Amino acid sequence: MASEKSKNRIFRGIGASPGIVIGEARVADRNRVVVVETTVPAAEIASEIERFHDALRKAKEDLLSLKEQISRKRGTEHLYVIDTHLMILDDTMLTTETVSLIEQERINAEAALHRTLKKFKEFFEGIEDEYLRERGSDVETVVERVLRNMLGQRHEILCEAEGRVVIVAHDLSPSDILQIDKEKVVGFVTDLGGKTSHTAIVSRSLEIPAVVGLEKITGEVVDGDPIIVDGNKGLVVVNPDEETFRDYLQHKQYYEYREKEFLKLKDLPAETVDGQRIALKGNVEFIEEVPSIKKHGGEGIGLYRTEMLFLGRSTLPDEEEQFRTYAEIVRQMAPYPVTIRTLDVGGDKFVADLNLDDELNPALGLRAIRLSLRCPDLFKTQLRAILRASTFGTVRVFFPMISGVGEIRSAKILLEEAKQELRDASVPFDENMEIGIMIETPSAVIIADLLAREVDFFSVGTNDLIQYSLAIDRTNEHLSHLYEPLHPAVLRSLKIVADAAHNEGIYVSMCGEMAGEPNYLPILLGLGFDELSMNAVSIPKVKRILRRCSRSEAESLAQQALSFSTATEVDSYLQSQIVTRFSDSID
Repeated sequence: MASEKSKNRIFRGIGASPGIVIGEARVADRNRVVVVETTVPAAEIASEIERFHDALRKAKEDLLSLKEQISRKRGTEHLYVIDTHLMILDDTMLTTETVSLIEQERINAEAALHRTLKKFKEFFEGIEDEYLRERGSDVETVVERVLRNMLGQRHEILCEAEGRVVIVAHDLSPSDILQIDKEKVVGFVTDLGGKTSHTAIVSRSLEIPAVVGLEKITGEVVDGDPIIVDGNKGLVVVNPDEETFRDYLQHKQYYEYREKEFLKLKDLPAETVDGQRIALKGNVEFIEEVPSIKKHGGEGIGLYRTEMLFLGRSTLPDEEEQFRTYAEIVRQMAPYPVTIRTLDVGGDKFVADLNLDDELNPALGLRAIRLSLRCPDLFKTQLRAILRASTFGTVRVFFPMISGVGEIRSAKILLEEAKQELRDASVPFDENMEIGIMIETPSAVIIADLLAREVDFFSVGTNDLIQYSLAIDRTNEHLSHLYEPLHPAVLRSLKIVADAAHNEGIYVSMCGEMAGEPNYLPILLGLGFDELSMNAVSIPKVKRILRRCSRSEAESLAQQALSFSTATEVDSYLQSQIVTRFSDSID
């Protein structure tokens, strides 16, 4: 029964998966398990440890069974999330820490595991990067499953939901979402979560609208409440009044119409009216994002982030594990190319076995290519895995955060050593695999002409390039207004990089957030970019403007943009041109 609370209550969260749905609330029991700490007599320590191991085994059996069910229902493309959770269960850090607490503190297994989880949470919360920080939610999900096993609590199955409902929960795991019937469950809202959580990524992959990070939504909704989920704006409306309901019904119809119109462009070439082709590709972290790239007309993967394989574990992934993962994503994306970025992690030290010292400023510390060159065995293991995967399709590799020619040459020496080791072992690979670098530091911009002589392509990471060029911490909410992609210094840097690349006969790509902003397309085209890589849903929107633009008018627009003194002036000019020339191409 719907609640008697006031009408039209609006809650603001994070739009994790786009779309608008209207349904009936179904409140799921996903609150954290309550753990009570008790002292265990010395004679019972061994049995307490065995109880912990039994719960781990049960959790593993449950996940393996779930993996089989999901494989039958949805195929293999989403199983990587379950595999990640299985790896966490096998993590010796998790088990060793918990067993040690049971033995040394003489506390019950639930309390020991809960303390271990707290340490993991503190560890992940200290990571600056939002995407990496969100990986801590996977550990919490796995630990919750083990705790429920020890406490004999049933794990509620969301696929039992009836009717077209919106699941309202404190938190959800990716496996929860993978089990649901999309005909019955039309959306999700949760107290916890972020845009880069596994749950959010799976929701986007399955195209289920979701709003997360609402903090206390579960305390404001009861079963049966009419509810609107706006995943585009990150809004949830509970008990909407008639006017709001009608407005959102229109918004929903218009959004769905626009999405269908955009998807009509899927198989059309990404080219201007005067025949200039621009490759539009997707950025991915997980295999399960590949189908969405194909659906939206992506011509490959322009940035495959490999960090997830190394995160939150006590041992580094070996060559075989990396190879299997890279090979699968290359197979799924074939015949289109996959551009794999080597490990891009830093001084927040979530990677095991490296024994790094604490750093006062990890953003400018031992990270990315610097870390790889410091740990050549780690680097060559990854390079061999990437090379082996190149036999399953077209693979390109590129190195992050390059600041000078010396780094490229050192990386290429290690790459050649990796190749020779494979040759000696008679292991096949693509001898002509292209090599590139990320341009994301001011020094790389200044010597772009020198760097271009060393590689086959550039890929501009605008997120960091803007941050470093403008001396702005992009995660600092007090400085967000100064983070300006259209700043004259940024535009001039992009022009320098594109010109340097073309002068040496190599191509230039962009894989930062700027690439997926449709309104920036004319400037990027005019500056000379050959490829743009973005989130999947942005591909047809960018393509729509591209197909209504000519190279000559884009060059004229970019030249004019370069003449302005402030980002505000550039933005004002750009908006006027977009409205005048492409008004029917934008949302």
